[in-house]
Amino acid sequence: MRYLVRTIEPELERIVGSFRSMVLTGPRQSGKTTLLKHQFAERFSYMSLESPARRAEALTDPESFLALNPPPLIIDEVQYAPDLISFVKLKIDDRSDMKGQYILTGSQNLLLSQEVTQVLSGRTVFARLWPLSGHERAGLPQAKLPWERTHPSKPLPQVAHLDIWQQLAAGGYPEPVSLSPADRSDWFESYVLTYLERDVRQIRRISMFAQFQSFLVQIALQSGQLLNLTTLSRKVGVSLNAVKSWLSLLEATYQVILVRPYFSSLSKRLVKSPKVYLTDTGLLCHLLGIRDANAAVDSPFKGAIMETAVAMELSKAFAHHRSQDRLWFWRTSDGLEVDFIVETPQGLIPVEVKSGSTPHRGMSRSIRRLRKLMPDRLHPGYVIHTGGSLGALGGGDTALPLAFL
Repeated sequence: MRYLVRTIEPELERIVGSFRSMVLTGPRQSGKTTLLKHQFAERFSYMSLESPARRAEALTDPESFLALNPPPLIIDEVQYAPDLISFVKLKIDDRSDMKGQYILTGSQNLLLSQEVTQVLSGRTVFARLWPLSGHERAGLPQAKLPWERTHPSKPLPQVAHLDIWQQLAAGGYPEPVSLSPADRSDWFESYVLTYLERDVRQIRRISMFAQFQSFLVQIALQSGQLLNLTTLSRKVGVSLNAVKSWLSLLEATYQVILVRPYFSSLSKRLVKSPKVYLTDTGLLCHLLGIRDANAAVDSPFKGAIMETAVAMELSKAFAHHRSQDRLWFWRTSDGLEVDFIVETPQGLIPVEVKSGSTPHRGMSRSIRRLRKLMPDRLHPGYVIHTGGSLGALGGGDTALPLAFL
């Protein structure tokens, strides 16, 4: 399979050249191992703790394990041997002048791990790799977001309407992108089972696997909607506390993101209900029973699929460029809603998402209404759609094909 250059590669090079260690996290099968081997194979040795033999060595005698595998060293899936972290710290401190000693990876959010945050504090930098973005799949890994461009973009190849939906049904995980719909369905089925057996079983000793799988499907049904934990609890048939615990597990393993409402008061943002998004449209379509582009186009969930795609394209861009931009949404009590608000150092950028392919001025109605409420803070907005035309919608707002994002 052809290697696709990842947006984050220059940032990883900078981190390794400037800091003693780096932690790269992201969902299972997002391409962490492939990326690190491609970028650092000539400079770093590699050891995976997914191997039972290597894991046993790291668990039973971590000091000898590190002595036999000196830096520079990549330790893949380090969450399988958390006690190893303390010994990595000692090795790092022995050579405090040496940059790029260790690269640690994990398919869990190791920022939430006490072993990592407490022991490696001040010694490591965290980075996150999501599945492939649209720019990466198109061979344009360093392409900028529309509002970041200082000059007009070069014309991108036209992408047919049905091809857009085919890409959304395939998602961004590197392996299933090139598979047939039938093979892709088998891949996602295996992915879910592997996720349940490895990540779920390791982090939470969940015995109710059938209910957890039902919970995962219910999350897919809610993707792009306000999160309602009470409804989830009732539909899955488990306690509210279990739902809260399971949701935190999905976040820790990068299967969902939460997007919170924008308020000028930070405290309000944290207490109001967020929207929930599955982090891959391929997995989303699989859980919804959508197997190909035609099924996606005809699905009542196509709006949610598109909104999920935009949420993740923006999240991938922020994480892979390591930018400080943040993603919110806007909703008022009288029903005014803008799908996304991108908070940048320069101001707020409204983004609406439409599953239609023919843009028209009415698509930016919510952005225009929002601009009346905050005229001094809102930059020109964008309406993302599935068509191929780029055009003005009035008021400085732009209709933008998904492929351009």
